[in-house]
Amino acid sequence: MFVNFLKTSNNTRQHMKKMEPKNGMALLLAALIWGIAFVAQSVGMDYMGPWTFNGIRFLMGAVVLIPFILFRDRKKNRKKQYKIHDTIIGGLLCGLALTAATTIQQYGIMYTTVGKAGFITALYIVIVPILGIFLNRKVPPLIWAGVFISVTGLYFLSVTENFSIGKGDILILICAFLFSIQILFIDKYAPKTNVIILSFIQFVTVGIICTSVCLIIEHPTLSGLKSGIWPLLYTGILSSGVAYTLQIVGQKGMDPTISSLILCLESVISVLSGWIILGQKLSTRELFGCLLVFIALSIVQIPQKKKNMKLKPEPKT
Repeated sequence: MFVNFLKTSNNTRQHMKKMEPKNGMALLLAALIWGIAFVAQSVGMDYMGPWTFNGIRFLMGAVVLIPFILFRDRKKNRKKQYKIHDTIIGGLLCGLALTAATTIQQYGIMYTTVGKAGFITALYIVIVPILGIFLNRKVPPLIWAGVFISVTGLYFLSVTENFSIGKGDILILICAFLFSIQILFIDKYAPKTNVIILSFIQFVTVGIICTSVCLIIEHPTLSGLKSGIWPLLYTGILSSGVAYTLQIVGQKGMDPTISSLILCLESVISVLSGWIILGQKLSTRELFGCLLVFIALSIVQIPQKKKNMKLKPEPKT
């Protein structure tokens, strides 16, 4: 029996080793999709307002999740039951936070480059553990080091030599805080809900709120929607649906730290895509700020031996 156990363990380890390259590629592709999504979000603003763009984008994302809701659990024959109340409440709270975060992000992208938007948005990875203090969660020294480095990087990235900070950078920083709040809601409700249904409800919430507001203050036109259909399809289907699925597949059996570091490349890809696709270049000072922020994001994801540090932020675009 002990021999069989050893054989099973060895087979499992060998299987995991075979899976890691495929998992890594799945996560890398997800980071690539999310990084380029900043370009799609920027281009979309040429044809419609932020509320219109987000409303349609997230309704598309909700539609993409429907097949997974209908077939994923049935295929795996899961018997675990979740409380409908927690799923609905959690989805609504996550949706409200996501509505505020993504709308402010869309406004911010109108006034800054997609590269800077990608790096500043990624600061939620640092902000989440800090906000955890209010939930009686201790913050390890490495997190504080990451905070100091990220703030320094943010200074070089956003503050000019005349000690002024752009409107777009301020809005993106606010959106990073809002994303952090959304992640705290996910951290609270995800363990006791079906995460795909939770995501579906939050997507529908964002879609309904943003679509309702856009009809009142933006008055979208059919011609504008047709002109911006490709950015909408990219962010709605690829960014919200495909990349979300790739993340689930990629993180299964992969070391969480390695997963997070791969997904961190989203911010780097946003800079490269903004430069290659939109011709948006960053100065040497801004690139140095990006480097510092990336170092900070990497530091805070080093495994911590703290029972109360359980938040694992996901990339946000």
